[in-house]
Amino acid sequence: MKRFALAGNPNCGKTTLFNNLTGSTAHVGNWPGVTVEKKDGVYKKLSEPIKIIDLPGIYSLSPYTSEEVISRNYILDEKPDCVINIVDATNLERNLYLTTQLLEIDVPVVVAVNMMDVLEKNGDTLDEKVLEKKLGVPVVKISALEEANLKELMERAFEASEKKREGVSILENKDLKHLVGDVKIAFKGKKVENPLFHAIKLVENDEIEAKMHEELLPMVEEFKQTLHDETFGNDIEAIIADERYNYISKNFSKVIVHSELTEEKKVKENKSDRIDKVLTHKVWGLLIFAVILFFVFHLTFSENLFFLGGLFKDVAPSFEGSIYEGLFWTDGGINSPGVILFNFFDMSFSGIIDAVSGAMASGLGEGHWLTGFLCDGVLSGLFAILGFLPQILVLFLFFSIMEDTGYMARVAFILDRIFRKFGLSGRAFIPMIMGFGCSVPAMINTRTLADEHEKIATIRVIPFFSCGAKLPILVAIAGGVCEVFGFSSVDLITYSMYVVGVITAIIAVLIMRHSTQRGEAAPFIMELPQYHWPQFRALMIHLWDKTKHFVKKAFTIILASTIIIWFLSNFGWDWKMCEMEDSILASIGKFIQPLFTPLGFGSQLSTFGWVFAVAAITGLIAKENVIATFSVLAAVIVAGFEGTEEGVAEAVVMITNTGITWPGAIAFIAFNMLTIPCFAACATARGELQKGTFKWTLLFWIAASFIGASFVYCFLSMFSTDTLAWAIPCTAVFIALGVLTVFYLRYYERKQNAKVA
Repeated sequence: MKRFALAGNPNCGKTTLFNNLTGSTAHVGNWPGVTVEKKDGVYKKLSEPIKIIDLPGIYSLSPYTSEEVISRNYILDEKPDCVINIVDATNLERNLYLTTQLLEIDVPVVVAVNMMDVLEKNGDTLDEKVLEKKLGVPVVKISALEEANLKELMERAFEASEKKREGVSILENKDLKHLVGDVKIAFKGKKVENPLFHAIKLVENDEIEAKMHEELLPMVEEFKQTLHDETFGNDIEAIIADERYNYISKNFSKVIVHSELTEEKKVKENKSDRIDKVLTHKVWGLLIFAVILFFVFHLTFSENLFFLGGLFKDVAPSFEGSIYEGLFWTDGGINSPGVILFNFFDMSFSGIIDAVSGAMASGLGEGHWLTGFLCDGVLSGLFAILGFLPQILVLFLFFSIMEDTGYMARVAFILDRIFRKFGLSGRAFIPMIMGFGCSVPAMINTRTLADEHEKIATIRVIPFFSCGAKLPILVAIAGGVCEVFGFSSVDLITYSMYVVGVITAIIAVLIMRHSTQRGEAAPFIMELPQYHWPQFRALMIHLWDKTKHFVKKAFTIILASTIIIWFLSNFGWDWKMCEMEDSILASIGKFIQPLFTPLGFGSQLSTFGWVFAVAAITGLIAKENVIATFSVLAAVIVAGFEGTEEGVAEAVVMITNTGITWPGAIAFIAFNMLTIPCFAACATARGELQKGTFKWTLLFWIAASFIGASFVYCFLSMFSTDTLAWAIPCTAVFIALGVLTVFYLRYYERKQNAKVA
């Protein structure tokens, strides 16, 4: 099977093209670095299937970033049958810099000029025949977003792959050409493949090339002694880069014919600039982002969407007892889209459990253990998790829209100025914000960070950006708190906990970058993409990928966990069925329960208080297990519990039967947000971190969760007289933990300084 590699600058539409060619579920992003690893798919519309490899977005083939090394090594070592170089028609000259380097490799190349729809809307035209003639390789005008001319592109790429091609250079400087020619001859003598590319890279003093061919460096060094460039001195790499740009400007500046700027276009461009002045403002930009996030959470979790509940008091009674009661509004207020979908799934799942329970009761009799196992153990645990799937998808739909429109790139630009004060570059924000989706790809994305200390700090705080797996914990506990204690805003509690996670991440980074992980923030160059409407297909691909991942986990890890939890909560150490208080799980829970006393859900709780400790531990396998554990145990504590939504109902049972206070319940959320992430994320972190660093990372997560949750409990206890007696000693413990942490960091820093000395 032939293999075609897609190469291009970040934001040139490369991954959109990949999705449309392959139907793949690769994520489309609007910032550099979102494609960290090679992704592949199959194009099936030619005479034979073609494997398409999506390489990371890069600006050059120099080894400055991990993305550039990945792309360079793949093209040189894996030898694809053709490289499709995607260039942005609206930034043609800048994109062609990479093209001039690709042309130096002995590989068939086809240039796909993308975003022609944008260029033509501006009234501009591009002469692809002239461009093709000057480059010496096929050129095809396309629009990946509108799927225009993609078949023609693949046909021409297939034709190009049938012919051999030798690399060519655009360097015109006579002395440089002579030197490159001599080095190329030397590489040919060594039978090195792609001799022209390697020769130019060695002349540039490329780090990788210099290590591989040290014996040829004297030839380059001798040339440098005789070189006296007026602009760059004897910096050959800068001279070659200047040669490339001069060639591009000289030969391609007139390929695009620009129309005269009409008044309408001037107004449109000025409008875009005015929007950016607001959205990227150093003060207002951050506030706008916070407000947008609040409304995202409001549309996902609110039970009073428009704050107009009073308008529906007269209408609501007519729907009492019908299927619509509680589905579209609650207590006279309109539900948000996320809550409506959540309620629909909850009604459906509750109906399934009731039907199965009734059928088994009629066949096996009331109270049979198999009915309890299937309905209370397996189905309740699974459905409690699957019930949150709609809200997770709604939340990530909004995140995807913000990303696909180009807004998230603006947020990265805004936060770069802030992050730099904490010792991080804006590039670190990219994997952090990906943590809202899943910690695993977010941690993998830290490969784009050049500084190892910055990478360690970023990996450690990524779990604080709550992933979709933690969302059921947030929503269920927040819903339970509102139900039991009479609070009104589930969305406000959920939003606040996300903010707590981000603030904790910033504080942790600040401490690390000034103690154990010192270092300078690397420069961050990022192009702000044009605003555009999100592509419906890309959004659906992203959501489908999220759904598959969530459902797969539900029917594997979580299903196994619910079965084990049901068994441990129904059997004693003598392996006979018993009451839950005498079960294996209860004895384990009571043993570890005192550890969580400073956090508000330890020894101060009543009979079943140990369930919070058990749920926190099972959440280390997969965060969804926390609510799955609640669901299994709640069915045992209160048989046939009813009254509110699946998931939230379990939290209500736990709150009312354990005596936990609302500060303790909120602290429980904080602990699960900040503690050790799931096993998959831990395995990823171990693979990405240097040897010996992972054990300290585990300790960091444990310390952060205990200190953070203790602080939340102590702070909120000031507003609750019910917890004041427990809050005073817990505050002392919290202060002690903080002091110990500071002393440890100072000790560690002195130890590191001693090593350096």
